[in-house]
Order: sequence, then structure tokens, then C-alpha cells
Amino acid sequence: MSNSKINTIPLPLVRTNQWTIFISVILTWVTGQYWLLLIPLISGLSGLLFDFHPIIKFAKRFLKKKPSSYPQEDKGQQNFNQTIAVTCLSLAFIGALVGWTVLFYVSSIMVALASFIAINGFCIGCYIHFQWNQYKYRKSLR
Repeated sequence: MSNSKINTIPLPLVRTNQWTIFISVILTWVTGQYWLLLIPLISGLSGLLFDFHPIIKFAKRFLKKKPSSYPQEDKGQQNFNQTIAVTCLSLAFIGALVGWTVLFYVSSIMVALASFIAINGFCIGCYIHFQWNQYKYRKSLR
């Protein structure tokens, strides 16, 4: 296995995580069961802190081909995106717990929109990451 594949994640697993975030938020809105946000939140935190993402590990069982045969996503980029998602999910959950409806809706709408847009092919987190790296680069030239 080449080194370029070591730090990647198969696209179907990334999509599964994005769908999980999106569906959890939608179900939370529909049912009012705020604990549903804990599914992607705890899974995402586990992935960031312990490099064990339960949703991705579970979904990996359903891949029909070798993981390396799928289009790959950069793990570092996905960790950046996951950090944004975990932040938004945390803020939404805290907002729901303490009754701050505006915080709940703003944060949950942001993460739901970002995941849905990513499912459809444009990664907002990737764009933010790219712009941040461009900013750091331009600043280093001064």
C-alpha cells in the first residue's frame, strides 16, 4: 500500500458520516429529541480524539470492494471538517439543553446545510480550509 493511501478515507464512508449528521439534525427538528444530535456528535468526537469513528467503522463493513478501490478523501481535511461539525453539533446540543433556541437552530442549520451541500458535491469545510491555508501563506510572505 502506498503512503498516499494511508491517510485517506474512502468516499462512501465520508458520505455515510455526512448523511448521519444530516438525518440526525432533521430527526431532531421533527421529533424534538435533542439526544439524537449525540449520535454524530459522540462519533465525531471519538474520531477526532481517539481516531475511532464508530459510524465509519460500522459502515466499512458494508463496502462491497476493497476500501482502497474507492475514491479517497484526505483524512486531515476530513478531520478539519469533522472539527467544524462537532463544534456546530455541540453548540446546537448545548443550545437545546439550556433552552437557547436561536443557538440551537443557527448551529443545527449550519451543520445540516454543510453536510447536505457536501453530499451534493461541494465541501464548505474544504473551501474554508483552503482559504485559511491561502491566508497563512500570504501572511508568511510579508
